[in-house]
Amino acid sequence: MPFVRTYDPLDLATLADPYPVLADLRNSTPVFWHEGMRSWTLTRYADCVTVLRDHERFARDRRRTGGSVPEPSLSVQSMDPPDQAPVRSLFMNALRAQDMELIEQRARRNLADRFDMLATRDKFDAIADVAVPLALGVVSDLLGVEEPDIESFAEVSDAIMRSMDAGLDPTTVGPGLIARRKLSRLVDGWFRASDRPGLLSHVREHADEVLGRYVRNTARVMFQGGYSTMLAAVGNVIHTLVRHPQVLDLIRDPATLRLGVDELVRFDGPVQGTSRIATEVCEIGGLTVQAGDIVLVLFVAANHDPAQFPDPCRLLPDRSQGRHLGFGWGTHSCIGTVAAQAALRALISSVQEQSGALRAAGTAQRRRTATMRTFDRLPVTFRP
Repeated sequence: MPFVRTYDPLDLATLADPYPVLADLRNSTPVFWHEGMRSWTLTRYADCVTVLRDHERFARDRRRTGGSVPEPSLSVQSMDPPDQAPVRSLFMNALRAQDMELIEQRARRNLADRFDMLATRDKFDAIADVAVPLALGVVSDLLGVEEPDIESFAEVSDAIMRSMDAGLDPTTVGPGLIARRKLSRLVDGWFRASDRPGLLSHVREHADEVLGRYVRNTARVMFQGGYSTMLAAVGNVIHTLVRHPQVLDLIRDPATLRLGVDELVRFDGPVQGTSRIATEVCEIGGLTVQAGDIVLVLFVAANHDPAQFPDPCRLLPDRSQGRHLGFGWGTHSCIGTVAAQAALRALISSVQEQSGALRAAGTAQRRRTATMRTFDRLPVTFRP
């Protein structure tokens, strides 16, 4: 079997720019066994989409291949169709019932106030000062809950995010379990006390007894997943805009803004990959995968596949070819994608309204995580 030791998603050079090494892998060994991650790893867009579409042969739900899933972890993201369908339908209907335009408008107002304050500083951290409050505000607004304390929730979210890389770093498992319990208590409190209009009130009203046990789990996953994905996406977009300031002038009207947001997420997306388990012996890219093998779908590689996105290393705000995998694909894609897109539109519009150009103001530092592609620190300024 093709065996690759040199691909290390936590390597500092790869964290800074994974696209050259992934392009080399896609050209030389597009499907390979990675001993460190104990998985078949896919780098071509077509192979990735094939696996994500085929729920029969590639399972998200570990119970289908003899594994177990603890009751608190049974959610829309851990179940497969058809079991997943009722709870996903419940949440998607709740999403459609939300006024996303109003949520986007509120985000823009909050950002305008924040940028007016930050513009007076010599520099500020785009993660702590912009991405964190924007992501937490939008996801809280969407669910219809009171915003948790930023510092304490950021600590919980960080532990959960890092535990997603437990296969590479087992020391993250314990802190991740503790953080999930804290988040569960927070969500339980919302279900007991929150009466604000929003997604949670909708699902609580429409869930029956059968779905009830999955609703809180999915709400927890949605809040944490929506926050962490939005946080990462906002940071990556700001970083890209600093390096490609001309993009802001090319996406000023609503139509090009929507295309531009998609292209920015494709260009440097928040989620690097996801995994599935083969339910039977099958073939991917001419190689035999055994039942029970883990298959890692690398979104970050697929989104730069020239077979799907011509000239993938160019940032083209009006790109309309292809559908990127920045927020996943299909029934296991990020439920909060629409909210994340609204947050990014609000962010870009707010940056465009500033009198000063957004520029780098120090050395950015990537967070050393493999699943989420995000920053720990991103110093920027509006001053000349």
